[in-house]
Amino acid sequence: HGRPAAQVFRLSPGREVRLRYAYFVTCNEVVKNDEGEVIELLCSYDPATRGGDSPDGRKVKATLHWVSAEQSVPARVRLYDRLFTAENPLAEVADSGEDGNNIGDAINPDSLRELSQSRLEPSAADLKAGVTCQFERKGYFCLDPDSTADLPVFNRTVTLRDAWARLRK
Repeated sequence: HGRPAAQVFRLSPGREVRLRYAYFVTCNEVVKNDEGEVIELLCSYDPATRGGDSPDGRKVKATLHWVSAEQSVPARVRLYDRLFTAENPLAEVADSGEDGNNIGDAINPDSLRELSQSRLEPSAADLKAGVTCQFERKGYFCLDPDSTADLPVFNRTVTLRDAWARLRK
């Protein structure tokens, strides 16, 4: 895999990014296994950027939110979205003029996405069912009663961006 598209700013060979609450890091090399899958990134960091700012004033175009692989806890995350693909699904079905259409035709197939390989801050495992917290850049979540001591389950309750507003434009 080469560099990302020009409008996408992420960690890639030769690029510098900010690790949230940490340092500026630069990817120096991508290590792949025999199947061509990325298994490791060799990076350097600038110790003068501790806390995420550069004393020389240089700017980076991306900030990566991250958790420590060693200290994080596994979790399942449920991303709920709108149940219907239209603001008024009954009107859309009625306006289609086609026989056999029903409200089921307007169901959003992506109304629930489950992320089963998520990793979270260790403190997330200590929350009680129903307690809400913000996942940076993702929205607000609550701990589901389906959670276990070994695998917390979080449900997104509110996104940070209104998808309907974007779709209506």
